[in-house]
Amino acid sequence: MSDDQGWGQVGYYNHPILKTPNLVEMAKNGLRLDRFYAGAPVCSPTRASVLTGRANDRTAVFAHGEPMRIQEKTIAQVLKGMGYTTAHFGKWHLDGLKGPGVPILKEDIRNPGYFGFDEWISVTNFFDIDPLMSHKGEIKEYTGSSSDIIVRQALEFISKNKDDPFFVVIWYGSPHDPWSALARDKSEIPQQLEEKDRNYLGEIVEMDKSIGVLRNELKNKGLAQNTILWFNSDNGGLPQGGKEGVGGLRGFKGSVYEGGLRVPCIIEWPAQIDGGQISNYPASTMDIFPTIHSIVGLASNQMVRPIDGISIQPIFNSTTTIRQKPIPFKYRNKGALIDNDYKLVVEDIEKKHYALYDLKVDTDENEDILSTHAEKGSEMIEYYEHWLESVKHSIAGNDYEGGLSVPDPDSEFWWDTPAYKPYIEKWKDRPEYHDRLKRANKIEDR
Repeated sequence: MSDDQGWGQVGYYNHPILKTPNLVEMAKNGLRLDRFYAGAPVCSPTRASVLTGRANDRTAVFAHGEPMRIQEKTIAQVLKGMGYTTAHFGKWHLDGLKGPGVPILKEDIRNPGYFGFDEWISVTNFFDIDPLMSHKGEIKEYTGSSSDIIVRQALEFISKNKDDPFFVVIWYGSPHDPWSALARDKSEIPQQLEEKDRNYLGEIVEMDKSIGVLRNELKNKGLAQNTILWFNSDNGGLPQGGKEGVGGLRGFKGSVYEGGLRVPCIIEWPAQIDGGQISNYPASTMDIFPTIHSIVGLASNQMVRPIDGISIQPIFNSTTTIRQKPIPFKYRNKGALIDNDYKLVVEDIEKKHYALYDLKVDTDENEDILSTHAEKGSEMIEYYEHWLESVKHSIAGNDYEGGLSVPDPDSEFWWDTPAYKPYIEKWKDRPEYHDRLKRANKIEDR
């Protein structure tokens, strides 16, 4: 999963600069989902939806940097129970810590290990060149680009476990700011662009190269044929990327319009999925767990319910575009509901400010048709408000046996926590931390 990559920032959508040859090749060999949605328009909530199959508010990850409840059951925990060896590499951002990514401490009760990952080399948030990372609580410094580092660490893990079933999560730190790309990755970006823009796009080039390394090594190890490789971004693109970065859609990261929610997605599985398919079936990150649940034949009681996603396995090698269950979204006081071509947008949940769009003819979400499609609008509003009541029950802890066992802690910047205070002096001169620590009045300038 990439970090802040917009729907339009792939070569197969004819981005004016980015060619992403490895994602293009992956799409030729797999199923490209042109209407795939992040579970939320920002990162931590989407990450919770990937791991649980549930809308982010049910897990108490209401916004970026907020901690996921320890009573949630993740896809990693369930697969581990089935005999899969599990691993996480890269950005985590589900332990309640804000600020640039730092190594996750062993004593962090919301580390990847707690949520089912046998192996993990992870950071709390975004990370770039030559990062400090945590190998199961041991702080290590790695050399090179962040994308290349985590893919090569993942491949090392896969090599050791290739004779057994494995489940690997690779969560990139790119192209999240602050942008920093190696010279070789910026070489194909036009020189006339500002340096920050060249770094920004260079991070996507770097990430695409690492996907090529991953795919080639899976082939070399004889694993590509029956390994499911699922790629998507965690939320819509940034204003930094312009309208072309979101493929001309309305809005950016943080918005519940298409530009904030729709993301690139490819599923490659040569043994089961015919290559070169392009689907307009609406799907989301909430569908990842239910889909894998269906593929491996898990028992129905292996997930915390309600589940908001569904298995999309039936659309593999199918031309169907009709989804039976709408896709709901809630982010702070905004929301949306996608029911095939129709999309209900809620700009203000408390004030019930609704708009309805027909995405089949109005991808830009310019024409509110609520007044002319009153029956469909009323149907979707009723569904959404009923769903909101269900979410309130989840927030109250009613989804867990015995209720909520631990109160939801507040999110906080890592430099304000007692656990990280001893590291401030050690890390203060690192470029990824210095300016943020200075702005937070934790250090004096050099």
